[in-house]
Amino acid sequence: MPCMKDAATTAMARQVRRRWRDREAPDGDFIVFADGSHTVMDLLCMQPPDRLDDPQAESWHWIEVLRATEWSTDSWVEVDSALATHTHAGSRAWAGESAHHGSIGWVALARDDDESTLEWLAVSSWSNPFHEVTLDDTAVTAVSTSGRIWAFPRNAPQKVRITDDPAYPGRRR
Repeated sequence: MPCMKDAATTAMARQVRRRWRDREAPDGDFIVFADGSHTVMDLLCMQPPDRLDDPQAESWHWIEVLRATEWSTDSWVEVDSALATHTHAGSRAWAGESAHHGSIGWVALARDDDESTLEWLAVSSWSNPFHEVTLDDTAVTAVSTSGRIWAFPRNAPQKVRITDDPAYPGRRR
């Protein structure tokens, strides 16, 4: 992944950097990278036919639909409501919600420097807010208020793995 200093020469990278400083992100299901590239994601919730009303049987997947180096949007949401942050080895993970709509959650990986220089930002319209986040050498792990754990590989967040949170208070059984 290119570092911000190298990526700042492109118009898309400058826009991403400015919007991150203003705590804004594209509205929808996206991952935005420091180099200005953009990945469109789609959240799928699947259930076996014999357990349609059982949240325990749900299998959630946030899959990559499209990747672009040039893109535009007229719709931006604020990502200023940070509910959790965690630092590790010179990086900082952020997680929160957007006041734009109650179901929007976001997770970001940035450098732990004076500017919180962005590496990537993931926004999901249907995840619900993320209220916990941890960071280690390989992943950013965020917990949503809907009882799901999202594990984003640091260097490939589009390969996120979503699992059920066993500590979620609304669990059945």
